[in-house]
Amino acid sequence: MQFQNKITPFLSFPNEAEEAANFYVSLLPGSQIVRTLRNPHSGDVMTVEFELAGMTFVALNTGQDWPFSNAFSLAISCENQAEIDDLWTKLLDGGKEMACGWLSDKFGVPWQIVPAAIGPMLSDPDPKRAKRVFDAMCQMIKLDIATLQAAYDEGNG
Repeated sequence: MQFQNKITPFLSFPNEAEEAANFYVSLLPGSQIVRTLRNPHSGDVMTVEFELAGMTFVALNTGQDWPFSNAFSLAISCENQAEIDDLWTKLLDGGKEMACGWLSDKFGVPWQIVPAAIGPMLSDPDPKRAKRVFDAMCQMIKLDIATLQAAYDEGNG
């Protein structure tokens, strides 16, 4: 393996590395399978190197059931509600909703599906605005940009 980045995240699966990599590259434009390495003895897939929106990952078949944890998640910054809705639906198929824009997909990988505007809203110099957005976000499962924007704009019209 030869990586483009100095740091490359590995996602370990019992035996679904190829299925997971193909699923993930189907989600985002600019994503692709880079290479698949097979065990020279059995021909089984060992690793699948793939890019998601230009970032390199490796899916690794470990033969072990090492569960993913919410301590490490993948966050996708979305430009609009349609993108949030589309990714949420695709990633949630076979997965599980959590809270505040988090879900785990059918492989157990935790994701955060968030609007690009959430960072500036939460870091607004007006602590009341930021608090309103934070409080609205904490009441949601899938994030809704219009509701977050309304909380942000409340009292400032």
